[in-house]
Amino acid sequence: MAAVLSVRDLSVSFPTPRGPVRAVDALSFDVPRGRTLGIVGESGSGKSVTSLAVMGLHSGAEVTGSVTLDGRELVGLPERELNRLRGRRMAMIFQDPLSSLHPYYTVGEQIAEHHRVHYGSGRRAARERAVEALAEVGIPEPRRRAGEYPHQFSGGMRQRVMIAMALVCEPDLLIADEPTTALDVTVQAQILELLARIQEQRGLAVVMITHDLGVVARVAHDVLVMYGGRAAEQAPVDALFAAPAHPYTRGLLDSLPRLDDPDDLPLRAIPGSPPSLLSPAPGCAFAPRCPRAAAAPEEERARCEAERPVLHGPDGHPTACHFPAYEGVTP
Repeated sequence: MAAVLSVRDLSVSFPTPRGPVRAVDALSFDVPRGRTLGIVGESGSGKSVTSLAVMGLHSGAEVTGSVTLDGRELVGLPERELNRLRGRRMAMIFQDPLSSLHPYYTVGEQIAEHHRVHYGSGRRAARERAVEALAEVGIPEPRRRAGEYPHQFSGGMRQRVMIAMALVCEPDLLIADEPTTALDVTVQAQILELLARIQEQRGLAVVMITHDLGVVARVAHDVLVMYGGRAAEQAPVDALFAAPAHPYTRGLLDSLPRLDDPDDLPLRAIPGSPPSLLSPAPGCAFAPRCPRAAAAPEEERARCEAERPVLHGPDGHPTACHFPAYEGVTP
């Protein structure tokens, strides 16, 4: 299946007074049409930096590697060309809709402007398209609500407005950066169902960035687990949840609360802290927190600390671990 988005060896570095910080390091993945890639990991793992690099929204950062949209290279593309693609061919839903919407303009005006910029439509036609977009995302009385301001909408409704704005020009790629983090579980479910319905109708390629593995299990077809700016594991969602091969992925899954746990059982957590991206260790970034490395013989532990693992393993389920625990294999 041809990929709408193809990323190869993407690296993003930010200059600081103490030296460059490599927030994303040699990352590669594909997103075919009609599929959802879930990117998961702790805060600081490089998820949002990756999405902004795909959209070409980094200023002052060094971005290397290749990002192609339907075969067109985006890295190094002039800003004017990127502006023609952003919103029209690829769109992004940001984590906080209130800070992404202008408080002085009605939501209808903001969506309509988006349509006018890319299609050159008149004000009346763009306004009608904005009303249609609000109706498509399930906002009641869309004509009336189009004349209201962002502060007059609830959090869930503002997120629907952001989705309408992102999809009004019918892009091929949608990036959703933590779109349900600030929402209660009922509204979260409605937003996820909405995105799934629109994806099915339009054949969208979707990148869902989240730290919530429950969201990933619900909407993703494939999963990319990131740690320290690198890919730790990639797999179809069913395979990853059934048999995680990387100890970090296992740690994330074990930290989820379970209905059959006793009430007084404390929440499980991965010990330690994420690695420094300013001076990364030469070996596996997860080694200082890895229970598998801690229990391994001295020779294996030394390898984890000194040699950086690369993605390897069965087709469709590579893992960046020297001693992955694939199903049926004892670590």
